[in-house]
Amino acid sequence: MKMFRVVVNGNEYKVAIEELAEEGTPQPSGTTAAPAPPRPAKPQPAAKPKPVAKAAPAAGGGAIVAPMPGTVLRVAVNVGDNVVKGQTLLVLEAMKMENEIMAPADGAVQEVNVTQGVSVNAGDILVVLSS
Repeated sequence: MKMFRVVVNGNEYKVAIEELAEEGTPQPSGTTAAPAPPRPAKPQPAAKPKPVAKAAPAAGGGAIVAPMPGTVLRVAVNVGDNVVKGQTLLVLEAMKMENEIMAPADGAVQEVNVTQGVSVNAGDILVVLSS
């Protein structure tokens, strides 16, 4: 049995591997040189996440941010639309659930930064409202 250390996505695992002989292949007899120790895996540099503007929704409107990572299923507003508090701005699918993102206050839509089918991360600015 040979023991190996395997690193997958930053997690370290110890693995025991048994070497089997193929049928019809004679096993070498006598002493053999010790196998070379396994080379340590070179760690891959982690991908740097893009900086995301994080903003809290203001009382009179402002930036509406994604509360969690997900996929935009439907955008219900366009630039220039007037919205009322509680109106659905878009539907975000996260963890196989549809989450309605609603307007925190009355206002007008200044920007829509997403389209249907786009993936977003938590904190990404989805819609900007003016009061």
